Amino acid sequence: MGLWKPDPSFYPSPQDAMKAPQEELAYVVAFNPDQDDRPDALAVVDTEEGEIIGWTPMPYVGDELHHFGWAACSSALCPYAPHPHIERRHLIIPGIRSSRLYIVDVKANPLKPTITKVIEADEIAEKTGYSRPHTVHCGPDGIYISALGDVEGKGPGGIFVLDHTTFDIVGKWEKERGPQYLHYDFWWHLGHDILISSEWGTPEMVEAGLNPEYLLGGRYGQRLHIWDLRHRRHLQALETSEDEQMVLELRPAHDPRQTYGFAGVVINNKDLSGSIWLWSQEDGKWSMKKVIEIPAEPAEPEKLPPMLKGFSMVPPLITDINLSLDDRFLYVSCWGTGEVRQYDVSNPSEPKLTGSVRLGGIANLTPHPKVGFVNGGPQMIEVSRDGRRVYFTNSLYDSWDNQFYPDGIQGWMVKLDADPNGGLTLDPEFFVDFSQHNYRAHQIRLAGGDASSDSYWYS
Repeated sequence: MGLWKPDPSFYPSPQDAMKAPQEELAYVVAFNPDQDDRPDALAVVDTEEGEIIGWTPMPYVGDELHHFGWAACSSALCPYAPHPHIERRHLIIPGIRSSRLYIVDVKANPLKPTITKVIEADEIAEKTGYSRPHTVHCGPDGIYISALGDVEGKGPGGIFVLDHTTFDIVGKWEKERGPQYLHYDFWWHLGHDILISSEWGTPEMVEAGLNPEYLLGGRYGQRLHIWDLRHRRHLQALETSEDEQMVLELRPAHDPRQTYGFAGVVINNKDLSGSIWLWSQEDGKWSMKKVIEIPAEPAEPEKLPPMLKGFSMVPPLITDINLSLDDRFLYVSCWGTGEVRQYDVSNPSEPKLTGSVRLGGIANLTPHPKVGFVNGGPQMIEVSRDGRRVYFTNSLYDSWDNQFYPDGIQGWMVKLDADPNGGLTLDPEFFVDFSQHNYRAHQIRLAGGDASSDSYWYS
């Protein structure tokens, strides 16, 4: 009888993962904002040539494919719940509008992914009480998926779990929710049995776009939540300031010995700035503090969408962040001003700005060398395992796209080259055009893993 061998793309430590072969393919979800008879699709991108070389359409229309993730990753090497028989073969792709889940096989033919299972919204609702699945993370004991709200579009939002092998719904994750009501992202410190979750808004608060009354009234998410991962119970809530709202993307340290991480906060409703907050644990208690503030930028009113004309300012709108596997560089996408920032976070409490690239943006439409002026701005951002390449797309969420870029967004994906000592350079030849037939690109997953896919057990 032969021994089971783990998938070769599973690594015990982030340092091991950084030595992996360079990615050759990227999987990118593309959605059709026209909501006509053309379904959304999973695109396969050649990361060397910057070309779409595969296209798998979904069987239904109107999904709005959004965040997606691997069914299995390096967390499967868990010392107390190992799963050596699973492999990085399937992508779990939610439709944030339809509440549908697609299980997609990318191993049989990496250039022609195939849909192996569809989980309908009714089944998710019946077995979990949730709707609008949003973020997927591969855990040691199952596939964890966040949901923005309940079946009526209200709260609370939360997390549910799929089985690794059958992709059957196991059920709702939370046992003791405590004060948590709003939901968005989640991540964990696996070695410390801690899960962290963040807050955006319920479906009825976000699906029609940003609601100025909710923003001014402080109704969007302002907290992080600390959970006991093993026992599925709420431990502590951490607050931002009263003016800072929409605590979205979470990036914990990859080093499993550490108990800190970064959270992106979209906007301060007083001055339109965005910010990055550091959470950490000391003496058994968790706290967080602001470590980066990015100000809004002046702009001529005629260049602004109706929502911003009265301010004569463009907010950075921090909609995604990412952390290199060595925990050295934090990348921040400013979707409003059209900027990607790189910070050296070797000292997490004192980030230092080390690089910046501008592309698109509400007021500037900063051009790309290959195609000229582009719209949208840096949004979903992904970093290669070795930290040398940074990819990003330019669409946030259909209704929000239309508010902040009312002329429409032509979808694209680009690449930056990252200096290992700090600094960013735009690759002038890499430009993947998703605008044909008016598709928009959202999240990126790199074949074999990337900086936001996996969690590790060893240093």
